[in-house]
Amino acid sequence: MIARFVISPPERRRLQKLAKSRRARSEDSRRARIVLALAKGASLRELSAKEQCSVNTVRLWRERFAAERLSGLFSRHRGRQPGAGSEKLAARIIDWTLHRKPAKGATQWSTRQLARALATSQSRVARVWARARLQPHRLRHYMESNDPDFETKAAAILGLYLKPPVNAAVFCVDEKSTIQALDRLDPVLPLSPGRAERHGFEYFRHGTLSLYAALETQSGQVVGKTSERHTSAEFVAFLGELIATQPAGKAIHAIVDNLSAHKTKRVTEFLEANPNLTLHYTPTYSSWLNQVEIWFSKIQRDLIARGIFSSKHDLSRKIMRYIRQHNKTARPFKWTYRNPSYRI
Repeated sequence: MIARFVISPPERRRLQKLAKSRRARSEDSRRARIVLALAKGASLRELSAKEQCSVNTVRLWRERFAAERLSGLFSRHRGRQPGAGSEKLAARIIDWTLHRKPAKGATQWSTRQLARALATSQSRVARVWARARLQPHRLRHYMESNDPDFETKAAAILGLYLKPPVNAAVFCVDEKSTIQALDRLDPVLPLSPGRAERHGFEYFRHGTLSLYAALETQSGQVVGKTSERHTSAEFVAFLGELIATQPAGKAIHAIVDNLSAHKTKRVTEFLEANPNLTLHYTPTYSSWLNQVEIWFSKIQRDLIARGIFSSKHDLSRKIMRYIRQHNKTARPFKWTYRNPSYRI
């Protein structure tokens, strides 16, 4: 047995956290375990067998900790000296990654393809990419609005969210079209420890429905209606039902997208007959400004994606039941636009 260390409480907490960490390097966690075990009186041989290292390794970190405490547990290896021409090769790897394509007609490089083209190793290419934060295998899509009045329209909608008109109701209105009533032909295998719920590959399609929904921004409650079609006539009928939910004459502001069914002559005539209703159109390709899209993603996750529906009537019944349950505990979305100075 060797003399025990005296470890202060802050040092012990730091060492225990490092020893149990899953993010720390394995060698750092091992050194923390070694010091903690030495503090309990473990011998060098016991520790070397337990940690699968040499006795000299245990002795090294014992002496380092005794002399320098926690700061002595970190590695002092400075790494290899960069080889001749390594910086030039790294610059060439980055240049080829950004400005050239593989000769075989692929759209992006892999580490092995680029290594063969530059007569180097795959691990070197991977290290250069990691340092330069290059990820050629990844692809992200974006959508930019081409609406010349983007700033004006977006600012008007944000104003309705942040400071709605007094004694007026603000609704986000849209339709979720072609919701499939899918019925599984094989039994569903339920969730169990270590195994996800499994649905059979075969299904029967009973048809589709469209869901019209209006989200009230101040309460989070939803007015919904299912329909066989999503035409201008159906949209106007839903607007009529939306007006009926509010006191007579109350001002209503509805935020809608630029679907052609929202701008027909029938819609214009309906607005002229109901002057208390005002439609605010989002800029083109800016559906993210409409809060009802957030609610659509919620019902998609909760009900539609994994739902089993024996008919279109069953689909409609379950959707309306979901809306009723949602309205019992509805809360407004804490919607934010992180950088209002950008484009607005």
